[in-house]
Amino acid sequence: MLKSYADKLHSEKQYTLNAATEIEGFLFAGTDAEKKYHETMKFDFVSSGGYYHSLPLDPLRQFIDTSAEVQRAMGFENEKDHPEVAPAQFEINFGYSEVVAAADQIQLYKLLCRQIANNKGFTACFLPKPVVGVNGSGMHTNVSVAQGKTNLFWDEKGEEQLSKFGWDFLDRILSRALDLCLVFNSSVNAYRRLDPHFEAPNQIRASATDRGAMVRVPIGNHRSMRTEVRAVAPDANPYLSMYSIFKTGIDGEISTVEGLREGGRYLPDNIYKAIADFRESDWIANILGPDVQGRYADLKEASADRCPKLLGTIVKGSEVQFHHAVYNQSLWNLF
Repeated sequence: MLKSYADKLHSEKQYTLNAATEIEGFLFAGTDAEKKYHETMKFDFVSSGGYYHSLPLDPLRQFIDTSAEVQRAMGFENEKDHPEVAPAQFEINFGYSEVVAAADQIQLYKLLCRQIANNKGFTACFLPKPVVGVNGSGMHTNVSVAQGKTNLFWDEKGEEQLSKFGWDFLDRILSRALDLCLVFNSSVNAYRRLDPHFEAPNQIRASATDRGAMVRVPIGNHRSMRTEVRAVAPDANPYLSMYSIFKTGIDGEISTVEGLREGGRYLPDNIYKAIADFRESDWIANILGPDVQGRYADLKEASADRCPKLLGTIVKGSEVQFHHAVYNQSLWNLF
């Protein structure tokens, strides 16, 4: 669906949909740390350093350097890589690309990180909030639309130098924030991350500077101007997320709610509210079809039901063990 939509826009309007993500994760001691979590009830950080605080021989730094080298060998256009705010947290960024290739790169990125970590005796973890009390992990999704060689999001005289096209795109995302939340945050664990005490983007508003805003407008130029959808979790389906962002941003309707960009509304703090919003959404039925809408919601509800219904303050064993089980190769032979 993503490829079909991108091809249609390119054919009809000469649009190119561009995206790049900033995917955060944790490096934990030992292999298969997620599989063993229900026995240990804890994750052990490989290092205690925070933002940029790791020396060359630090295991986190060595993991990041090796992963970046593998990315380059696989054709990624690396931009920057560094430890993140929380202990043993990492982010390895790569350049913009056409949207389908960008979604492919997300899958490759997570796969290579997991394999490299395993080779070193560690676990690369992309749970949105594996450890309570420190910052969670996000997948900040930077998007823009080009027409030929022109970035349609750029306007030197626009507010924050974002064009009217870009602001309309952003407003449509904000208008459908509750409809899209389950797409962006599709696991029980993802709602732990949406905690305003840890720079989490749970506010349905836009900002150039506030990292608690769902959508940010980074500083840019005629080539790099974009919007950053910060509410996407690193375990989200990248194809579904990208499709939903671009389809909504280009074809959706803008809400008449006053002060839409200034905020006052919040994303759900639990998956059941997000499932209810998703089920009731006419817009989701429009872009995915009622059948897919219903089956997706049913799957997420079944996943949530085998995890604790109330989050509490402790990450529960089943919350990790059954986290997107279909992706967890260690669980395949149990089903």
